[in-house]
Amino acid sequence: MTTHIEVLTPREVPLGGPRAMRVRRTLPQRHRSLIGAWCFVDHYGPDEVDETGGMVLPAHPHTGLQTVSWLFDGELEHRDSVGSLATVRPGEVNLMTAGRGISHTEVSTPGTTVLHGAQLWVALPDASRHCDPHFEHFAPEPVRGPGWEARVFIGSAFGTSSPITTYSPLLGAEVMLATGASLDIEVDASFEHGVLLDVGLVEVEGQELKPSELGHLDPGRTTITVTAREEARLLLLGGPPFGEPIVMWWNFIGRDHDEIAAYREEWQQQITDDGDVVGDGRAVGDGRFGRVDLALAPIPAPEMPNVRLKQRR
Repeated sequence: MTTHIEVLTPREVPLGGPRAMRVRRTLPQRHRSLIGAWCFVDHYGPDEVDETGGMVLPAHPHTGLQTVSWLFDGELEHRDSVGSLATVRPGEVNLMTAGRGISHTEVSTPGTTVLHGAQLWVALPDASRHCDPHFEHFAPEPVRGPGWEARVFIGSAFGTSSPITTYSPLLGAEVMLATGASLDIEVDASFEHGVLLDVGLVEVEGQELKPSELGHLDPGRTTITVTAREEARLLLLGGPPFGEPIVMWWNFIGRDHDEIAAYREEWQQQITDDGDVVGDGRAVGDGRFGRVDLALAPIPAPEMPNVRLKQRR
């Protein structure tokens, strides 16, 4: 089989505002919006919290997706409008299903000195995207072999499985490799895959990947060979091609421009009083997105673009 690896390079963006922590975003890109149902990949750190201020994401809304938080270092406190309060720790996955609508906050904990991790989104298929919002946590046991260690946080691989709820077939795993180690990973041939390199230097099917690059592999293969030229850590993501058009704008996923505009309007109505954004998240009004029990002022939605939003595939 002819091997072709598409290498997606990151762009740096602020997370949550102009003074916010900078993150490296590899998905979506103009020419590729999804890898399976994975539709958003942010990679950040290692950041010295004393210098960057860490992560302070006040209440903001989501629809039609799942958020997947995976840390390499540091801790985050997660709160959401269905009452969840959880600490995100390295090697443990926190998954929030937005469904028909949720709001949440993520703030680095006072004891965190270095923050380093990935924030991922999964698009929900049309049949499930209006489900009730909910939250799940799972700490996968490591699986080890000669020169490698893996933690499967979504789906199945390396002879182990995650109980995390998904609404389409998915794979999410952290893999660590010693210098010189080569690993043949058995994968589902119906899946396309993405390999996000965190640290080190690897070759994926002979294609070099540098830190923060995301390598995309088409469906049709039963193994993926990864060789570490130096000690490395990566995330392996996968799923069958999503097959549904989506519209993704700001923190919302819908199916057309008007739906997204309606979500935005609902959020703005919940967070404003006499035209001004409330200064305390606990003062957010009733509605689709609920409220988070935290004093930080919620994040207002940006203005809609002057052109109609287009569907992505």
